[in-house]
Amino acid sequence: MDAAAKKTVLRMFTYGLYAVTARNGDETSAMTVNWIMQSSFDPPMVTLAVEADSHSHRVIESGRAFAVNVYEAGQRELAGRLGMTWAKHPEKLAVLNGRAGPATGSPLLAEALGWVECRVVSSLASGDHVLYLAEVVEAGLNHEGAPLTLKDAGFKYGG
Repeated sequence: MDAAAKKTVLRMFTYGLYAVTARNGDETSAMTVNWIMQSSFDPPMVTLAVEADSHSHRVIESGRAFAVNVYEAGQRELAGRLGMTWAKHPEKLAVLNGRAGPATGSPLLAEALGWVECRVVSSLASGDHVLYLAEVVEAGLNHEGAPLTLKDAGFKYGG
């Protein structure tokens, strides 16, 4: 396989950027993700890929729930801060401005365009990631605006 071509083509896939947050007891996590999609209308479900060795994976796995907060265009700095690894930057959670979600307790960002809370239905190992299939159990809008994309942020992931 041509490794350069593979990387170039996979980086042509279009993605939004989202803050995925989770809570299990007193433990909280937040990360910037782009590998997420709606996967069912009825019931409403999403599929999320999370690095298997991440702090967020551990919190989601133990709490079996998470929230997806949609970044607004122009929130590149916030996406970058929440995209840092928890192991090196546990203080990144201090930037969270919001409240606990009504269904799962996962943090909901006041700055986000909107959010959905999800309960994990199943998971599957996928290389160095874990795929979560989760049902949307609550949703809310904070304000209107355009969502932030990976390309607009200038970030590169995958490939």
